[in-house]
Amino acid sequence: MTRLSRRTQIVWISFVASMTLVVGLLALSRNSTPGGFLAASVTTFGEDASQHLNPIYDIKAPLDQQRWTGIVIHHLGEPAGDADYVHRLHQSYGFQGLGYHFLLGNGNGLGDGVIHVGYRWNEQLPGAHTMGDAGIVHNQRSIGICLIGNGDRRGFTDSQLQQLILLVRSLQQQFEIPASSVHLHREVAAGATSSPGRRFPAAQFREQLLNPPTR
Repeated sequence: MTRLSRRTQIVWISFVASMTLVVGLLALSRNSTPGGFLAASVTTFGEDASQHLNPIYDIKAPLDQQRWTGIVIHHLGEPAGDADYVHRLHQSYGFQGLGYHFLLGNGNGLGDGVIHVGYRWNEQLPGAHTMGDAGIVHNQRSIGICLIGNGDRRGFTDSQLQQLILLVRSLQQQFEIPASSVHLHREVAAGATSSPGRRFPAAQFREQLLNPPTR
């Protein structure tokens, strides 16, 4: 077997060391860069939606009790998707990453009824989810929740809707958000969208909202 010269060995050792350093820096960058969906987690509500037991409040940043004054409900507008897909889609729009605070899966990409906690919620950052002039306020002050699916073409799953109600009610209690401040995207987007779609059961949804004491 041909023995490598000392100079060649030094070159190869230096190359391997350099590549190891680069890979390490890239991995660190991916985990610390705003918009990195790797920081997100996945959860579902059980029977007990208590704030003290629910992992959606066990996040990286302290809860910003003063910021969140509303909630906006969206649909993805596509039949399937998961957090990685929506994250990359929103990057293609020029956003830093996933614009919603939460995603609710329908079993096509993200599990049926599974709640994905986005990096914006994990870090208590403003969203990038509401269109039109009202978006200036709602992206800063409202929690964006997106149902995977297209509510103009077909209804959402029972698990999605059940988890949506539990999530919204829990957030209402935590931040004292009245039912009047829980909006469908179409209601605040000045005709720019039909989201969360014609098949979203708006009346039944509103019947289950809370009216916690306001601040």
